[in-house]
Amino acid sequence: IFRTFFLLIMIKVAIQGIKGSYHHHVASDYFSDSSEIIEYFSFDELIQSVVHNICDYGVLAIENSIAGSIIPNYSLMDNSNLQIVGEYYININHQLLALNGKKIDDIEVISSHPMALLQCKDFLKKHPRITIIEAKDTANVAKEIKNNNIENMAAIASLEASKLYDLSVIKKNIQNNKNNETRFVIVSKKIVYNQIKCDKASLKLVLSHKTGSLAKILNILSKNGLNLTKIQSLPIAEITWKYSFFIDTTFEKLDDLKKALKKIEIFADSVKVLGIYEKRML
Repeated sequence: IFRTFFLLIMIKVAIQGIKGSYHHHVASDYFSDSSEIIEYFSFDELIQSVVHNICDYGVLAIENSIAGSIIPNYSLMDNSNLQIVGEYYININHQLLALNGKKIDDIEVISSHPMALLQCKDFLKKHPRITIIEAKDTANVAKEIKNNNIENMAAIASLEASKLYDLSVIKKNIQNNKNNETRFVIVSKKIVYNQIKCDKASLKLVLSHKTGSLAKILNILSKNGLNLTKIQSLPIAEITWKYSFFIDTTFEKLDDLKKALKKIEIFADSVKVLGIYEKRML
């Protein structure tokens, strides 16, 4: 949607991780060559960089087809009041990387981001003698192995990281499922969307304890031609046993969404639009 705009001005894009990470891959592909990618080690730093206008956009992993939703990122996005302005799906193939010449029998430690470790747990179970260490970024582990010549450690990272940091792939595609997709959202302080192309919305709903509240809202979506593609509940910390619901829904006409929202407001304690954007598939 925004590619013409990107070409006119150098924008800053925040990612979690370094060059060779999956976030870097998404940012490089989604945005034009005129963008400057700014690296952060935590999702919180990424979000704050956009909130405080250090960066114009942020690329945020939100869910994985194997490991499920990245729950903390829903809260980060909600609390920051940033808008989802786009999405991106990639097929993630995890590689086991080590110094050139090393084999699996030489490896005593495997390190990577917790989500990558979770997505490769079946492989890791086959090697119980190896110590598993969580890290802040997949690609950064690869970089440290190379820079510090760590002979007994392997990283779980991308094929691109192996090339960037001159490491060997000692085991290929070690994720639990070969169809391993991750969904990323593009967030910004700006509420900008193309009314013609946009066909997806992300919402946050807080419902009353009245019987059938959720069912009524789902029925409203259906009757107005909206298709529910995701629903995720999160507890509200301040109110015991009360939940907020994060919903993704697709639609053909923006007016259909607007009509549905007006009706939903009757049955929900609160409705928050997290973003209206163009859906994108792998």
